[in-house]
Amino acid sequence: MGTPATGTYTAKLTDGPLEGKTITTEFLESGDPRPRLEIPADTGTKRYLYTRGAGLEFESSEFPERPTAVDYRYLEAVFD
Repeated sequence: MGTPATGTYTAKLTDGPLEGKTITTEFLESGDPRPRLEIPADTGTKRYLYTRGAGLEFESSEFPERPTAVDYRYLEAVFD
């Protein structure tokens, strides 16, 4: 769970190997959604890179200016 200062939102993975999955992530300190996410794969040397899409959902009465869910699009797999 995020700190009250930044809060959290749901990242919806809209395509790629994790299509249809969601994860909870924290806002940046500025209050904006993260521009990209690196999600570890089941193996220790691979990560999936997702970038922010255009889809935003707003359903919070506590912070109406912040999205509660943000779409992310698959960009590439990154290997260590």
